[in-house]
Amino acid sequence: MSLRLPRAVALAAPALLTLAACHRAPAQEPAPAGIPLEEFREGFRQLFDGRTLAGWRGFQKEGVPDGWQVVDGAITRVGPAGDLVSAQVFRDFELRLEWKVAPGGNSGIFYRVSEEGVQHAYESGPEMQVLDDAAHPDGKSRLTSAGACYGLYPAPAGVVKPAGEWNAVRIIVRGTHVEHWLNGQRVVSYELGSPDWEAKVKASKFAEWPPYGRAKEGRIGLQDHGDRVSYRNIRIKVLR
Repeated sequence: MSLRLPRAVALAAPALLTLAACHRAPAQEPAPAGIPLEEFREGFRQLFDGRTLAGWRGFQKEGVPDGWQVVDGAITRVGPAGDLVSAQVFRDFELRLEWKVAPGGNSGIFYRVSEEGVQHAYESGPEMQVLDDAAHPDGKSRLTSAGACYGLYPAPAGVVKPAGEWNAVRIIVRGTHVEHWLNGQRVVSYELGSPDWEAKVKASKFAEWPPYGRAKEGRIGLQDHGDRVSYRNIRIKVLR
C-alpha cells in the first residue's frame, strides 16, 4: 500500500530538502602541506608555507637576506645572512618543526625575540641549541649541546640525531613556563624569572644584556651561525 502525503506537505518537501542541504555541516578544511590533519584540527597553523619566505624577514631588516633560501621545501642558510625572524609576534605558543645541520654545524631557534635595545637576536630571545654534537666543540658541554637552553639549562646526551638527519622539535612557552622537546623527549624545562633562572642568567654571558628573556611576547628566530642548516614543517599553535 502506498502512502500519499497531504498536498501541502508534498509541495513543501523540495524546499525542505534544499534548506536541509544548506545547513549541512561544512566539509572539513584540508590541512596545509607540512601539518598533520590531527594537528591542524588542534589549532596548529603554518609558519612556513614550504615554498616561499613569506612571513619572515631578517632580524632588524625589512626584507629577507639572500643567504636564506627555500631549498627542497626547507628554509636553508646557504650563505652569509644574519638571523631570520618571523614577521608575527607570539606570546604563548607551541612551536613544532624539524631541522638538520651540516657536519660540525651550529644554529639555534630563538623565541620571544625583541628587536628593541639589542644588536642580535640572542641578546633578547632564549635559544634552543641546534648542533652537531659529535663534531662541534659546543657538543662537549651539555649546557651548549643540541636541545639545551643555550648556556643555562643542559640537555641530555644521546637524543640528537647525527648531522644530515632530521630532528623533530617542540618548544612550548606558556607564561613563564618553557619546555624543549627533541625527537619526542622532553630535554629541558624551566621557569622564566624564577630564582633559579635569575641566578643562572646572572652567572652567564646573558647578564650583559638586560633585555634577555624579559619580553612577554616576541618573534621566532632562526640563527645564522655561519653553517648550513635547514628548517622544515614549521608550524605553531597559539595557546590561550
